[in-house]
Order: sequence, then C-alpha cells, then structure tokens
Amino acid sequence: MNNDVSDLYEQDYYLWLQETYQTLEKKEINRLDFPHLMEEILSLGNEQRRKVSSYLRQLLIHLLLYQYWESERRLCGKGWQNEIDNFRFELELLLKSRTLYNYFLQEIEEIYVKARKQAIKKSELPPEIFPERCPFTAENLLDSEFLP
Repeated sequence: MNNDVSDLYEQDYYLWLQETYQTLEKKEINRLDFPHLMEEILSLGNEQRRKVSSYLRQLLIHLLLYQYWESERRLCGKGWQNEIDNFRFELELLLKSRTLYNYFLQEIEEIYVKARKQAIKKSELPPEIFPERCPFTAENLLDSEFLP
C-alpha cells in the first residue's frame, strides 16, 4: 500500500477516487490503497440497502395515507399517487439486483412498523385505524397499477 495514496483518502476524497480509478485502469495493483478501497466497496453495498429501506418506507407511508386518511384523499390523493409512483420507480431500479430484491422481501414487515408510526404521526389518526401488520403484499408494493 502506498502511504501517499492512503493519506490522500483523508485529505481529498474525490482525488483519491480518481487516483484509485486510474490505478485500477492501469492494473497497478501494488499501488492500491486496499484498506480504504475495501471500506468503500462495503459502504457502496450498505448504501444500496439503505436506499431500498428508505424508498420502501416512503412507499408504505404514502400507501397507508392514501388508503386510510380518507378526509385528506380528495386534496392530497393525486400528490400521494405521484409519490407512490416515484418510490416504486426508484425501487424498481434497485430491485433489478436479486440480492437487493431478497433484502426488500425480508425487510417489509420491519419497515412497515416504522412507516405505520410515521403515518399515524403525520395523519394524527387513531393508531387502531392502521393494521398492525403490513396489509400489502410484495406484489402490491411493486405493482404500478395497484392503489389501495
């Protein structure tokens, strides 16, 4: 590992990325900053999972508001539909990865609990209005035609 490249990571991250790319392009493996490169690769994977979780949470919130906040649906329904479409589009891009799709399936119930809390807080509706368990299937969540 070249100490100059390792120091660059702390001093100028963007330049470190450019230098690392050029080093990889030239196949100069002995010049790579392996500890930071491995850290960055793990970080990229974690970021993809965070995006899936975030888009899923937002999708669930908007589906819940759309379905259960009837008094606001006339005013906000179109906006909620647009948000639902946007979150589905973003998820669709991420879920081309089979690994991220499996993560999505595994996280629905856990993320639903958080989305439910946020929907209750936002709507100020009684908590018992919202189901304790996710009322939507994975297919519902990803179906561009589905609205509750």
